[in-house]
Amino acid sequence: MSAPRHVACVMDGNGRWARQRCLPRTAGHRAAEAAVIDVIEAARASGVRWLSLYAFSTENWRRPSDEIDFLMGLVRRTLRKHALSMCARGIRCRFLGVSDPRIPPGLARDIADLVELTRDNRGMTLTVAFDHGGRRDIVEAARALIRDRVPADLVTEESFAEHLPHPDTPDVDLVIRTSGEQRISNFMLWQVAYAEWVFPEVLWPDFRAEHFHECLRAYRNRERRFGDVRSPNPMVKGIR
Repeated sequence: MSAPRHVACVMDGNGRWARQRCLPRTAGHRAAEAAVIDVIEAARASGVRWLSLYAFSTENWRRPSDEIDFLMGLVRRTLRKHALSMCARGIRCRFLGVSDPRIPPGLARDIADLVELTRDNRGMTLTVAFDHGGRRDIVEAARALIRDRVPADLVTEESFAEHLPHPDTPDVDLVIRTSGEQRISNFMLWQVAYAEWVFPEVLWPDFRAEHFHECLRAYRNRERRFGDVRSPNPMVKGIR
């Protein structure tokens, strides 16, 4: 059976992972890199065409400044370390958000360079939600419609979606939120409207390919009705 087209991950549990080991929170963020790389490869090998990772939210700017500084440096080192590997694997890298002026200029340049380096790849599309907020995206789409002078009667779900960032991004089929937490947390609010959710108990730094495959199996055992009383195809589960 085919994999979900678009999988999104809320990478939760770094702080608890560190606390369980009597380590600083930054140790949990550092350990998360291995999980990110493992999941990217597992998704690509499973036939997932779109993978979105929630790395840093608009609300995360409220964290202590030393933790934010560490995260910015960690993301920059990770991008530089894996950029050529991502390109060699045919992965197109994009970012959702990245508009706050507090993002260090060097990191902003590295993000732009990675996007440019991989823009023509036609394998899996990896979207990193960084400085992202789902509500902000919806507000910006509404503002764009107003600027374009679109008459109210002509505003449809389709025309609204065309004004969201990366409008070619398909709806999310499966959201994985690690650590057992069960919240949306302002993540891709428009795109997850009909997504299936899985909440593995494992903390993100310990999340690996086998856990990702378990989530895919859970997804395949769901019947997606999209408001109907019957599955679109009673012989097929987990596929639109």
